[in-house]
Amino acid sequence: MPQAIHQTPSAYGYPLLIKQLLHSALATASGQEIIYGQRRLSYAGFYERVQRLANALKEMGLQPGNTVAVMDWDSNRYLECFFAVPMMGCVLQTVNVRLSPEQIAYTLNHAQADVLLVNSDFLPLLKQIRGELTTLTRCVWLTDDATPCPRGPGFAGEYEELLAQAEPACDFPDFDENARATTFYTTGTTGLPKGVYFSHRQLVLHTLATTAGLALAPQQGRFHRDDVYMPLTPMFHVHAWGLPYVATMAGVKQVYPGRYVPDTICRLIREEKVTFSHCVPTILQMVLTSEQAREADLSGWKMIIGGSAMTGSLAKMARDRGIDVFTGYGMSETCPVLTLAQVPTEELGGEREAAIRVKTGRPLPLVDLRTVDGEMQDCPRDGSTTGEVVVRAPWLTQGYLHQAEASEELWRGGWLHTQDIGHLDAEGYLQVTDRIKDVIKTGGEWVSSLQIEDIIARHPAVAETAVIGIQDGKWGERPVALVVLKKDAAAVSEDDIREHVRAAAEAGAISRYGVPDRVRFVAELARTSVGKLNKRVMREQYPSS
Repeated sequence: MPQAIHQTPSAYGYPLLIKQLLHSALATASGQEIIYGQRRLSYAGFYERVQRLANALKEMGLQPGNTVAVMDWDSNRYLECFFAVPMMGCVLQTVNVRLSPEQIAYTLNHAQADVLLVNSDFLPLLKQIRGELTTLTRCVWLTDDATPCPRGPGFAGEYEELLAQAEPACDFPDFDENARATTFYTTGTTGLPKGVYFSHRQLVLHTLATTAGLALAPQQGRFHRDDVYMPLTPMFHVHAWGLPYVATMAGVKQVYPGRYVPDTICRLIREEKVTFSHCVPTILQMVLTSEQAREADLSGWKMIIGGSAMTGSLAKMARDRGIDVFTGYGMSETCPVLTLAQVPTEELGGEREAAIRVKTGRPLPLVDLRTVDGEMQDCPRDGSTTGEVVVRAPWLTQGYLHQAEASEELWRGGWLHTQDIGHLDAEGYLQVTDRIKDVIKTGGEWVSSLQIEDIIARHPAVAETAVIGIQDGKWGERPVALVVLKKDAAAVSEDDIREHVRAAAEAGAISRYGVPDRVRFVAELARTSVGKLNKRVMREQYPSS
């Protein structure tokens, strides 16, 4: 029988609470800056605002266990909520402002939000859904342009005024590290959004492991105290991948861009010397193809790409501009980071470097990741045999909020099922090849839609592409390619794209069954609210292409 350690009665047990992430930064970098718009805060000033916010929320009557929801752009205010709300024992709900009004109302009610901090930009939306909100008691007004706070009993006041009136010091108590700290909702492509949730302990361990994974890199993809951090993943989406917690614990300079506008992003990179960011491929593509980026010096910018697969062509476009781009992998249910595709020093400049950057990556410390067959048996780590990716780590959501059946399905067999298909190699690199629901079975073979997409994306005229499976009476399914052409592309035909894929098949890069029967040129691809390709909608749009 293992023996528990003896604990001296006077010893401090040190629960893993979010407040503990602030100790090092306040001790060693209290004068470092956090920037949003014209506001420049020191870490010491930021912590005072965190305390004022907690006191202001207490004055409204909030108790530990209540839920505080936020609808805002990426800002210092959002970062203050990341800390103040869970540190006072409440639950932070980060509201996905890109969902439909009906879905937003559903998530607020389902999470039982008590107070909503809402940016003035979302007042029309709030007016539309206010009558449907069953648990909300008050709102706090956020504004960047001095829009006056609406009058009436529904609003407790304007954010900056409330902070100015609140006491500048707050005693944040210790409590159970397993207390729920955050809730947000998945942006799945079927059904209503599902609520995932994370404890203080989980968020602290995710922060430590992600920091270790980034700091252990000797050169490429390394995050350190001299970096300047700017998120380009919305703060409402999985805590901006948890990187604001990492940046705050490290005490680095932080820059918050508000809305994602290429001109603003390029200006902040230039003026604030931004060196580290993360985003989905769509945002990177938007920046790289913007007029503002043509003259911008992007060299030295480190960029984690996640949310969707990064194509080799996008990686090359970024590398040509000097961006240290590499893949990160995870999902809403995993807090999210599980793997990073960092390049070993010996591979830098070699033939394999580009291929490694677009791999799904190697697991972070504490991540136990497997690929398994239908019987939950491990697939060989040979770099080719595919299976479902299942995982264990100390920061994975323990279920879906108020959905016991779906939670059991997520965790069947004691492993979190990602619904992703992939393979592992002998060096520990994971390569996700598709979602289970997006694999195309044609001619008796499984064909990866992601692999076909990567080949099509290499065509010089192609800006973006998605491949979906369409029912076929003879072959079961056949791949159909949806293609967005570059604005300045020369004339290209459906046959040109098919021949491009056929050449790859003849070279052995893909099965001949992967050559699409049809190619449709479209203006844009359907996406979820966080920029992921929405293939369910595409299949509905083109049911018999």
